[in-house]
Amino acid sequence: MTVPVSADRIVGAGALLAAILAPFYLSSYWVGTLLTQMLFLGIVAASLIFLSAYGGMVSLAQVAVYGIAGFVLGNATTNGNTKGLNLGWSPWIGIVLGIVIAVAIGLLFGALASRSVGIYFLMITLTYSVIANLFFSQVTDLSGFGGISGIRAPNVIGNVEAHQNRLYYVALVTAFGVYLLLRYLVRTPFGLTLQGVRDDPVRMASLGYNVPLHRTVAFGFASLIAAIGGILFVWWNGHVDPASIDLGATIDVLVIAVLGGLYRLEGAWIGALLFVIVNNYSQRIGFIGDRFHTLIGAIFLAIVLVSPSGMIGLWERALSLFSGRRRGPLDRNPIEVGPAEPSV
Repeated sequence: MTVPVSADRIVGAGALLAAILAPFYLSSYWVGTLLTQMLFLGIVAASLIFLSAYGGMVSLAQVAVYGIAGFVLGNATTNGNTKGLNLGWSPWIGIVLGIVIAVAIGLLFGALASRSVGIYFLMITLTYSVIANLFFSQVTDLSGFGGISGIRAPNVIGNVEAHQNRLYYVALVTAFGVYLLLRYLVRTPFGLTLQGVRDDPVRMASLGYNVPLHRTVAFGFASLIAAIGGILFVWWNGHVDPASIDLGATIDVLVIAVLGGLYRLEGAWIGALLFVIVNNYSQRIGFIGDRFHTLIGAIFLAIVLVSPSGMIGLWERALSLFSGRRRGPLDRNPIEVGPAEPSV
């Protein structure tokens, strides 16, 4: 019997093929600046969407965690005229340290916020973001306002400016691996339990499940994903400072997730692509200039009014229109009723 191929899979395969071949038909600016940035921002947004769609937790601490990984990597690997510890260790040691410390702090963050829900959880995680920004701003031994410069990628990538395609392909493989890992995780017993905690924590607790522990572990896993995005960011940028994790950067990642769609993992990279393109090209329009956030806010408002499920919701509406059948309830809130496609 032939298994029908869904439109989602066809489009997904086409998008992946287009991404693999991008350096052959797009300019170096598009590949090295726009698409690479889209990939690591999508990874960070995917960590937020994972918590929101499958854990019922909208976190504003993901940028703080990704910044922590970047600062640890910068302090561990730099060895020159820059702020920070300048330990001069191997980039691979810096990667491990950055991820381990970021995940450890993420687990601590998750444990402290695990008994909170809704707006209280949101505000607690926003507090984490503010604390991280102020910490690296004021502790000059680790960063200070000037930040850490001269952060280099491992030799396998080399000089990012000279070999933009190498970092792009590393980011592409990493993003695809993160996507597959998250899709697998939500179908495991832990993932299914987490969705039960999202839907009815009281009932899950009465069945013997440790609700705070599941939320803490989920937050720690999301911190792992965000930390990976932070490593890619400092390689791409070569610099990290407190402005990289300020309130504006925190809101940007939330906007990316909502633009793409808060209940589908694919929305992370769709929203990141839209955000990066608008961000880069709007700067060239004279009357917009520094008013980028006004423009992205208007786009955000328009998309949310038309489709509360973001770009993914628009895609599903298009499929429903052309197929002549409904794909299920559209534009639903993942925090209230869960993801659009059951993970069974």
